Amino acid sequence: MKVTAFVVDDEPIARAGLRAMLRAFDWVDVVGEAADGESAVAGIHALRPELVFLDVQMPGLLGTDVLRRLERAPFVIFTTAFSEHAVSAFELGAVDYLLKPFGPSRLAAAMERVRSALGEPASVDPMERLSGALAGGPISRLFVRVGGALVPLPVERVSWFEADGDYVIAHDGNVRHVLHLSLGRLEARLDARRFSRVHRAHIVNLDHVRAFKRDAAGNLEAELLDGARVPVSRARAQEIRTLGR
Repeated sequence: MKVTAFVVDDEPIARAGLRAMLRAFDWVDVVGEAADGESAVAGIHALRPELVFLDVQMPGLLGTDVLRRLERAPFVIFTTAFSEHAVSAFELGAVDYLLKPFGPSRLAAAMERVRSALGEPASVDPMERLSGALAGGPISRLFVRVGGALVPLPVERVSWFEADGDYVIAHDGNVRHVLHLSLGRLEARLDARRFSRVHRAHIVNLDHVRAFKRDAAGNLEAELLDGARVPVSRARAQEIRTLGR
């Protein structure tokens, strides 16, 4: 079974070159391409590819904005000559970030990351693993900026996420990391068995919850292991009561 792929780049030569290199991977079938952001969104929605190679600087929309507008997020490998968008790309769940010009060996390494990032037993067919992950499987890590470096943050370490305008604050102990995506998009990529959106502005890691308690005013709160208290909306209170069932 082949994995369907879609190539997005405003340069015809770049699209042709990438398609030529992808012929080396007999498990990949390129089903379409686009030269600008709006066409990319339309083409990806229409063809529903499992893997997208996405340029960043394009007419109409940035590649990161294209990804934000997708209703169903595929696996994405960014291909660009600009390094400054790497943080946003990885925060949006990109598999890899290829800086142009790149050759067959660098592309092969990215394709191996697609396979190895799936994290299931080798006895499972690689294409079945890929299809399951591309269907919207939960993420296991985020990439955050620490000083001048981009480092992985296992989501299991995050005690709670907090909406801050168009951004999200990830609370890792006493450290706060700013993520450049919406709380709703992040929620769609988290494991619902571990993370619960207890309030329109808060998602808690249930493994970090000490107890759900009432405050002095009778409002429900999640008391976390690190001492933080996160408000729980009335609409979510009933859901909380059924978490252990």
